[in-house]
Amino acid sequence: MRDKVNAIINKYNGDKGQLVSILQDIQTEYYYLPKEALIQVSETMSVPVSRVYDIATFFRAFSLEPRGKHLINVCLGTACHVRGAARILEKIERDLTIKRGGTSKDRKFTLETVNCMGACALGPVIKIDGEYFGQISTEKVDSLLNQFE
Repeated sequence: MRDKVNAIINKYNGDKGQLVSILQDIQTEYYYLPKEALIQVSETMSVPVSRVYDIATFFRAFSLEPRGKHLINVCLGTACHVRGAARILEKIERDLTIKRGGTSKDRKFTLETVNCMGACALGPVIKIDGEYFGQISTEKVDSLLNQFE
């Protein structure tokens, strides 16, 4: 891990102003921000560890817990809800044996919910790794998830 984190820091020339970008790259590499990596960033860049943790916990995109390779967001906004989003969420939870906010044991998937994705006309909507999938039904879930195996 040390070599990869050092390579990421060096990519930004150790510029303290690039701390958010450095943490983004570390999260891309490990799918979360490991404690050891945060401490290494602090020591290597001479930034207080409290400052590194402030940034890591301020932005919702960062996670201090291991996450899956693929991030699934299920929209539970009103338009999606009335079109069956809760049933879709339940099916995904059953199929992957995880609850919302959780990560599958094989670390392939992390499942989260959002209140609205702003794609109400396409509801119910699921976003996987930033890609939107509209008019999802429980029947479409299996083939959709299989695309990300």
